[in-house]
Amino acid sequence: MTENHCRKNLFSDFLSVEEKHVWEVREKDVDDNSSDEHLEEDDEDCEHSFLLKDDLGYVCRICGVIERRIETIIDVQFNKAKTSTRTYASDYRSGKDRDSSDMVGVKLSEDDLVVTDIAAHPRHKKQMKPHQVEGFNFLRSNLVTDNPGGCILAHAPGSGKTFMIISFMQSFLAKYPHARPLVVLPKGISGTWKREFQIWQVEDLPLLDFYTVKADSRAQQLEVLKKWVEQKSILFLGYKQFSSIVCDKESSQVSTTCQEILLKQPSILILDEGHTPRNEDTDVLQSLSKVQTPRKVVLSGTLYQNHVKEVFNILNLVCPKFLKSDTSRPLVKRIMSRVHIPGVRKNLSSGTYAAFYELVEHTLLKDEDFKRKVTVIQDLREMTNKVLHYYKGDFLDELPGLVDFTVLLNPTPKQKIEGQKLKKFSRKFKICAAESAVFLHPMLSSLFENSVPTDDKMDELLEKLDVRDGVKAKFFLNMLNLCESSGERLLVFSQYLLPLKFLERLSVKVKNWSPGREIFVISGESSAEHREWSMERFNNSPHSKVFFGSIKACGEGISLVGASRIIILDVHLNPSVTRQAIGRAFQPVQKKKVYAYRLVTAGFHEGEDHTT
Repeated sequence: MTENHCRKNLFSDFLSVEEKHVWEVREKDVDDNSSDEHLEEDDEDCEHSFLLKDDLGYVCRICGVIERRIETIIDVQFNKAKTSTRTYASDYRSGKDRDSSDMVGVKLSEDDLVVTDIAAHPRHKKQMKPHQVEGFNFLRSNLVTDNPGGCILAHAPGSGKTFMIISFMQSFLAKYPHARPLVVLPKGISGTWKREFQIWQVEDLPLLDFYTVKADSRAQQLEVLKKWVEQKSILFLGYKQFSSIVCDKESSQVSTTCQEILLKQPSILILDEGHTPRNEDTDVLQSLSKVQTPRKVVLSGTLYQNHVKEVFNILNLVCPKFLKSDTSRPLVKRIMSRVHIPGVRKNLSSGTYAAFYELVEHTLLKDEDFKRKVTVIQDLREMTNKVLHYYKGDFLDELPGLVDFTVLLNPTPKQKIEGQKLKKFSRKFKICAAESAVFLHPMLSSLFENSVPTDDKMDELLEKLDVRDGVKAKFFLNMLNLCESSGERLLVFSQYLLPLKFLERLSVKVKNWSPGREIFVISGESSAEHREWSMERFNNSPHSKVFFGSIKACGEGISLVGASRIIILDVHLNPSVTRQAIGRAFQPVQKKKVYAYRLVTAGFHEGEDHTT
């Protein structure tokens, strides 16, 4: 078993909480009288959509059923903002004479969010699985309280995190209509979020972003931000877009106002694929930490990436100074007293906690004292159980199965020659990119340093080469033939665009297939519309055969369950990225057993990366 596998398993133990009898979770305390019985009798006939009427309570606007009578409801009172506060910096001749909080419109203070209980909408609750009910209640306990704070939902990919948070946001907005949720996420999955919202919305909420309206300039972006502040709506931004605005050094009134809005207006901040901002030296993490709301929610299916410190960076984002809190401090001291690395001083006086991270990681990975490992894991559980909710994905056991192969391939003689030439490179990433091309086919050695060639140039190259000279190219064609004969669809992932372009054009040449019919491609440059269209066509069209995806562009939120065979062309230095890629097919709704093939060329850097 490799160190990375050990690390994954041990950290899963760290994250996992004690199993609970989730079926004992009590039903929402709606009402104990006859309205409940009436509601259940009509469930099959009506998809209830409840509205609050002052004289009756929560009433279905379709069939008229009363879910909760007015006398049982203590509603929230909001302090209405004065009209004069709905002004913006662009309306001022001199912003220096104004308080910055007045420049950004209505600012909902914590005093305005009077604490009241919230519950999932009946339509959502009917669809929730036990772990989603637990997750919803966990969100409520952290976000709807006298002293709100942030939290992390570390649920397995495909377990329905998006649906759960959509349900919570709608319940939150129903109680706090002046609240302004902000969702920051990888740009490529914004379309998936919007589609989910449209499926599960119980109220027609505007879903705003910069991409749909092509708001490229700061002035255009300010108009979108104004609209978000002025009306009950939800704003979606990509990580890079958010950090570019917050970290913008331009001192213009428009740029300053955009920053003020993003930092002061959000009432709740949702971070999808929340492991993205894990590096403390990046603009993304630093800009997100400046958002003033205490209600920050991280969603991640692969929270642990490479190092223990990165997890604590995310914990510090949702709970500032997490290790210095009254809850954490005694546990930090307890852990430090248990663990030991020769030569490492147990010194926390500098406040960096570097020794703590190093000692914990060493204990989990290299300590031979199993009892000490278990004890440290239990301490970490206790430290994080109020802010981190973990679900490993029991639903995966119900799927037909996953067979995950690592395929060690011997390079051909021509590939060995080209591989030896790559040893002159000193930069690790350059070597990885070169090996990815050369070990697919040696004829690609002249192209990896250039931009990806056009279809015509790649077709010219294909006319000159012998496919048998490339060990991975041969494997791909054999797998393509197998899938065609068995009626299966194939996924192919790579970190680099050149191998994907080569195999795409090889499929066209050998099979006479067409892009958009049998062949589909997603890269970082693909628009949200193209991603959605490609996923839908690949999963549902009877003609689709093979899907080529940039592994980075196919993160969480991408569903490719139409495929049952997966080829990973190269070794990623972060193993969780590869697990995510496999999870694009191995997730709920999958009807077939999934086979994954991780291709590794023996005898070169690629093989060394795999073993480490």
